[in-house]
Amino acid sequence: MAGSDENNPGGIRSTNFQEGGFHAGGGKMGLRVGHNRRALSNINKNIVGAPPYPYAVSKNVLSEKHADCSKKPPIPGHRPITRKFAAQMSNTQQPISEETEKPVRLVPNPSESEDCTIIDVEDDKATSDVPMFVQHTEAMLEEIYRMEVEMEDMAEEPVLDIDRCDKKNQLAVVEYINDLYTYYRQAESSSCVPANYMAQQSDINERMRAILIDWLIEVHYKFELMEETLFLTVNLIDRFLAAQPVVRKKLQLVGVTAMLLACKYEEVSVPVVEDFIVISDRAYSRKEVLEMEKLMVNSLQFNLSVPTPYVFMRRFLKAAEADKKLELLSFFLIEMCLVEYEMVKFSPSLLAAAAIFTAKCTLGGFKKWSKTCEWYTSYSEEQLLECSRKMVDFHQKSGTGKLTGVHRKYNTSKYGYAAKTDPANFLLGTR
Repeated sequence: MAGSDENNPGGIRSTNFQEGGFHAGGGKMGLRVGHNRRALSNINKNIVGAPPYPYAVSKNVLSEKHADCSKKPPIPGHRPITRKFAAQMSNTQQPISEETEKPVRLVPNPSESEDCTIIDVEDDKATSDVPMFVQHTEAMLEEIYRMEVEMEDMAEEPVLDIDRCDKKNQLAVVEYINDLYTYYRQAESSSCVPANYMAQQSDINERMRAILIDWLIEVHYKFELMEETLFLTVNLIDRFLAAQPVVRKKLQLVGVTAMLLACKYEEVSVPVVEDFIVISDRAYSRKEVLEMEKLMVNSLQFNLSVPTPYVFMRRFLKAAEADKKLELLSFFLIEMCLVEYEMVKFSPSLLAAAAIFTAKCTLGGFKKWSKTCEWYTSYSEEQLLECSRKMVDFHQKSGTGKLTGVHRKYNTSKYGYAAKTDPANFLLGTR
């Protein structure tokens, strides 16, 4: 709208001096002032909420007889309104003139008798389309945004190099470790069995399998065998039962033979055949054990080199920077899964990751899965929740019922009384 400018919040119209406005006569200076001129005291009344400025700039202060203003004394502390100052007052309510971007000039008026300051605005074009304070504000906002982005990047949790401390350890094979676990992830599918393989067995069922494995966990504990041996034993049993029908009276023979094979593969000091015959209360002869051993390795095509959950447990525990307490609780949870037939549907790597995730949640009291764990396991928190909730269920029931072999094992000082840890019940409430 004509007569309005965003840089003139006070609604100040420029004072246009007529040609020849200044004349000399009688030793006094005269001036014809346009009707738009107003005293600064009146102008400041039009500026809504305009506070007095501590540094006043006054170009001309006239005597009382030459001042042209109201009878009121001038307001101290005010400064002339310039283009820059007018732009800073852009939040006022008065209409803005198009002729405002002009410098201030103080002029005398002999018609009044009190001192005051009078402003005059002359035409002047802005040197920039955008006011300088706007440019400064935009630059400041951009800098703030850049700093926020940098802080977010810094706050993001980094993925740790868990092998950095083992670069000089030849047994850690740091140069090949990532390739090894990439191969394990590809090969683990060959070590898995169908989730419903027990349906093809006519004389045994999943309950009998659970009783067998619970008993073998106690045998493993009594013989003080390596942890790898237990996981390979269960893997051999499942793969054999998925390939061969077995009658009920031979099921225990399958179990002791699978442990014998696992010991030959994993142990340094292997129990002899007679030890397994004794532990099974002489239910089978030596000949029967050796015949079952031959049948089993041929059915499995001598493939004993399979990635079990134990292989992944060691790597994932390292990624989790686990202490002894977390390690024992993780193995307690995953060994309970060995007994349960319904857990065969999960891959070994998923079982290992879920056991560590559940153990971390159990000890921490909240969901806890770091970027480093997610990176090295390749499983997110959401992918682990289904398996983890089942582990919490098993944890709740571990000391009840007849199959309590795992609970008794981990309720000893050797295993840190991990079975006494309260289960992470809050994970069940997120279903």
